[in-house]
Amino acid sequence: MMVQGIDVHVTRKRIKNLRIRVMPQDGHVEASVPLYMPLNRVEHFIGQKIDWIIDQQQQAAVSPRHVAACATDEQLAEWRTVVEAAVPLLIERWEPIMRVRSGKIAYRNMTSRWGSCQPSTGRICINIRLALYPPQCLELIVVHELCHLLESGHGPKFKQLMDLFLPDWRDRQAILDRG
Repeated sequence: MMVQGIDVHVTRKRIKNLRIRVMPQDGHVEASVPLYMPLNRVEHFIGQKIDWIIDQQQQAAVSPRHVAACATDEQLAEWRTVVEAAVPLLIERWEPIMRVRSGKIAYRNMTSRWGSCQPSTGRICINIRLALYPPQCLELIVVHELCHLLESGHGPKFKQLMDLFLPDWRDRQAILDRG
């Protein structure tokens, strides 16, 4: 459906209310629409929200997530250099505090994860896209992955460890979630 020059992907669902989302990765617009709702009502509602949609699309276009999706090989190399320089220092700082020892550290351009950890080997992988975010976000991921050396899952014990070592971790995570 096209509304005031904006393409909107409409999906009918068993829901009560119409919902519009501007997807952060590329700014495309999705609308979840109740099964019974006439299209002219959907079009009218979306038309009323057009300023908000345009604002969200503009924000999406400059978000780190969008920048990363359009990255050149040179940009990826720059990000890798930044992250590879910072992570060993963070690990060196946090290992004695947390009383853990990491194994091999790897760096990758990942689209759906900020990092990963194999507790059995201590291998940690860090997303180079973290170079696009404030330094405290990289520290969050390093601490997060080191916590997996103490607790493999993301349950209550893991969250207690995160609260202990990095009390503001939820605020830092919110920055990553928005981006």
